[in-house]
Amino acid sequence: MSAALDILSWFCLVAGGAFCAIGALGLVRMPDFYTRMHAASITDTVGAGLMLLGMMLQAGFTLVTVKLVMIGLLLLFASPTATHALAKAALARGLKPLLAAGDDPSKP
Repeated sequence: MSAALDILSWFCLVAGGAFCAIGALGLVRMPDFYTRMHAASITDTVGAGLMLLGMMLQAGFTLVTVKLVMIGLLLLFASPTATHALAKAALARGLKPLLAAGDDPSKP
């Protein structure tokens, strides 16, 4: 049972790390603010969540797991809320999303 738990834990840790690395590449490659913000929010929520899950499996049923759950809940609620607020603020400031290949989001 311990070997299976270690394998599952390492799978979650590696998958979370890979997800964060691919998301960082997406931040560089995306064309405008809104798509970059989407990539960052998904990376933050899912990548960090997988890494937290892997650490919880390694910790077992201890106080450390409770603390990791609290961190996970904070990320689960704060990250989408902050992303939504940031998108609404950018839209209120007049930053237009890139809709077609030839559009320039800086022009009204």
